[in-house]
Amino acid sequence: MPRLDETNRPARWAGVPAADRVAERRALLLDAGLELLGTLGLAGTTVRGVCAAARLNARYFYESFPDIDALVVAVFDRVVEELREAGDAAVRAAGTDPVARVRALVATTAEFVDTDRRRARVLYVEGRAHEQLLHRRLESGSLIAGLIATETGGEEPGVAHRVVAAFLVGGFSELLMRWLDGEIPVERDRLVRDTTELFLALGRAGARLANP
Repeated sequence: MPRLDETNRPARWAGVPAADRVAERRALLLDAGLELLGTLGLAGTTVRGVCAAARLNARYFYESFPDIDALVVAVFDRVVEELREAGDAAVRAAGTDPVARVRALVATTAEFVDTDRRRARVLYVEGRAHEQLLHRRLESGSLIAGLIATETGGEEPGVAHRVVAAFLVGGFSELLMRWLDGEIPVERDRLVRDTTELFLALGRAGARLANP
């Protein structure tokens, strides 16, 4: 069996600067990591498997990552960043209306995980079973909760709004997983509409908690 090495395909990196070669190999490893983590889970994501999927020799794995845990965290971080960028763009495009902005965030998140189910598994399943991913998941949840709190509570949301937002983030993750698994058999538009209403209703509840 030929080695999965760049020497098997000499033209692959010909003329490519060294830094760009490293960046491209890292991207290939991340793509392979997403495929394995998003389909086989943590147990099926190994250095050997990632290298085989990326068609790279193991020495190129260690060129970018010290171990498999580092790759797993990097895959999670990349998915979170892609979701954040998509959400930010959707919220900006929605204008200044808070209702439209919340709906845009909900719709973008649902589309993001529905169009690539691997992302959902990375974000909502594997992130619970890995210590470093759990920490990252909490961090990313705090960022999303902050955005929701701002949309439902104004520019300087108080503690009550942040409590509600954190509650929503956890509930939304569970809702999305049950929806993707078919336990909640509704169309995506219905899911977005109903979830937006729940977000707004709980946002109003947060306002009442803040001003008893």
